[in-house]
Amino acid sequence: MSAPLVFILDDEPAIRTILSEALTEAGFRTLSFARATEFEAALKRATPDVCLVDLGLPDRDGLTLVHRLALEQGASVIIISGRAQVQDRVTGLELGADDYIIKPFDPAEVVARIRARLRGPRAALRQSDTARFNGWTAHFDRYALEDEAGGETPFSHAEGEVLRLFLDSPKRLITRAQMQESLGGAAGESFDRAMDVRISRLRTKLGEDPKNPRLIKTIYGAGYIFLGDVEWA
Repeated sequence: MSAPLVFILDDEPAIRTILSEALTEAGFRTLSFARATEFEAALKRATPDVCLVDLGLPDRDGLTLVHRLALEQGASVIIISGRAQVQDRVTGLELGADDYIIKPFDPAEVVARIRARLRGPRAALRQSDTARFNGWTAHFDRYALEDEAGGETPFSHAEGEVLRLFLDSPKRLITRAQMQESLGGAAGESFDRAMDVRISRLRTKLGEDPKNPRLIKTIYGAGYIFLGDVEWA
């Protein structure tokens, strides 16, 4: 099996060099880009396992790019940015990023975060990529929910990780701590807010009544329980 491929998008040459050297030494393959246009062109030729994306790009709004990556690509998306405000982190995670690392950073931490992403639910997709539950079919190979009539609704990579976690453990309590451990990322307000947003979006896509959800139940002060009957293809 080939080493995981990491795309690095940052307009600072020194940052690209530091990340590339640290990741290569850790056994990853890397491709580095200074501009979003170069990065997007490369996505048509290769599929990375992880994308490291800076927000301060010279030719594109980094947050817009992160949102599109989350919806269209199967890779994990980790933001690396000098924007340290909580709201910046929350916005990035809400738009679909899987993690947020603040500059300046320790390269060893970046390597550890990437390894955590690759150990998460996404790795399990190699074993099975289709699950059926309560009239729905989740296609993790193309990030889509299919209803009984055959209509499809796309979900982001980040939403898919949460859905996968629920489908892997139906009718069992999943605590916030377990979600943080399984999905990676730093615990805290921004992680909790991101989980709330992802679960809310999943409920909407599943046609759930927000006041009385049937599938994803909130157990206040404890976590969540997925109540569906799940069958993996």
